[in-house]
Amino acid sequence: MQVNGERLWQRLMDMAAIAPTEKGGNNRQALTDEDVAGRKLFIKWAEAAGCSVRLDEIGNIFVRKEGLNPHAPVVLTGSHLDTQPTGGRFDGIYGVLAGLEAIETMHEQGIETEHPIEIAVWCNEEGSRFPSSMMGSAVWSGVMPLSTALELRDIEGISVGEELQRTGQRGDLEAVPFPIKAAYELHIEQGPILENAEDIIGVVTGVQNMSRQQFVITGQEAHAGPTPMALRRDPMRALGDFLPRLYAMCAQNGEDAKITFGEIRAEPGSGNTIPGRLVMTCDLRHPDRTIYEGMVNAAYDIVREACAKANVDIEIEELFHAPGVTFNETCVSIVHKAAKASGYPYRVMSSGAGHDACNVASVAPTAMIFIPCRDGISHNEAEYAEPEHVEAGANVLLSVLLESSQVN
Repeated sequence: MQVNGERLWQRLMDMAAIAPTEKGGNNRQALTDEDVAGRKLFIKWAEAAGCSVRLDEIGNIFVRKEGLNPHAPVVLTGSHLDTQPTGGRFDGIYGVLAGLEAIETMHEQGIETEHPIEIAVWCNEEGSRFPSSMMGSAVWSGVMPLSTALELRDIEGISVGEELQRTGQRGDLEAVPFPIKAAYELHIEQGPILENAEDIIGVVTGVQNMSRQQFVITGQEAHAGPTPMALRRDPMRALGDFLPRLYAMCAQNGEDAKITFGEIRAEPGSGNTIPGRLVMTCDLRHPDRTIYEGMVNAAYDIVREACAKANVDIEIEELFHAPGVTFNETCVSIVHKAAKASGYPYRVMSSGAGHDACNVASVAPTAMIFIPCRDGISHNEAEYAEPEHVEAGANVLLSVLLESSQVN
C-alpha cells in the first residue's frame, strides 16, 4: 500500500502559501494569526477526511481516526505547524501532513484498525516567539507546568495565555497524556548524514544529550587609546584564550561531539572602547551521557581558567538542558522492519536535534523516522526535501501505523 505522494506534496505547498517569506520559506510563529491560519487549514483537511478534532488547554490539536475498539490505546503520530521567523516549508509540517496522508490512504483503501490513530499538532514547538522550545508537548507530558507555559511572554510582553484566548486556540481538553500504545514522529533530518550517505530513511534510536550555557564575562570599560594592554580587564582577551581550547576539547571527544557559540555580544559595543561585558552562549551536545557530562565540566574549567588569567569575572547559567532520550526498543524495531521492507536505502541513527518526540517518550513508547533535507539545511528559508523522499518517508510511516494499530 502506497500513499498519494502528489497530494501530500501539494498540501505541503498549499501550507507554505500561508505567510511565505521573500526567499521561499515561511514565517508562521506560534499563535500568530499566520500560525492560526495554517492550523485552520489543517483542521479543514482533517475534517474533510472524516476525522474528529479536539483542542487542549495549551493549544495542542489532536485529530482522530476512530478504531474498531474506541477504548483501545491510541497510536499517535504528528509534529508541529509553527515555524521559525525565517523557517522552512518542511520542518514539523511534513510530519503532520504525512500523518494525515497516511490516514486518508487508509480511508480510501477501506482499512479499519483495531486501535484509534491520532495526529498531534504540538503548539509552539519552535520556541522562536515564546522562549521555550517544544512547549505544547512539554505541558502535555508533564515536563512543564501549564501555569508556567501560560505565562511565557514574547518580546512585546504578550503571554501565551493571552494569545491562546485571542486566537481561540485554548481548548477545553485537559493537557494531560491519554493511553498510548505507540507514538511515531516523522521529520526531516535537519542535518547532512542521510544525504551524504545517499540514504532515504533514518531509523532513529534516540536523541542526544544537549544543553545551552550562557557565559557573562565582566571586566572594565576603558578607553582603547590610553589604557595599556597589561592593565586592561578585557573580556575579549579571555574569549580569545578559551574559544580555540573549547573547539579543541570538542574535537577530542569524537565526531559525535558538537559545540556551537550561537550568540556573542560585547558591551557597550563601541569601536574605541574596551568592552566591560561579554555575553555569549555555548551549546554542547553528545549522544553518550558520560562523555556529554565530561564536555560540560571541561568547558566550565576552561572558561573559568581563561577568565582568571585575564583578570575578569565569569558567571555561568544553564539556559536549557535536555537529557538524552533512548527510544522504545519495540517501536524502533517496527520502524526498522518497515524501512527494510520498503526497499529504500536506510540507516540506523540518532537525532542531533530535539523534537516533541523527546517529551512524548517520557510517557509513551516512542520512535522517530527521518528523511534527508538538501545540504542538511533547516531553520532556514532554503530548507528543502525532495518530493520522492517526502513520499518515501510517508510510505514508511503508513506501514508503521498499520503495524502498530492492528489492521482488522
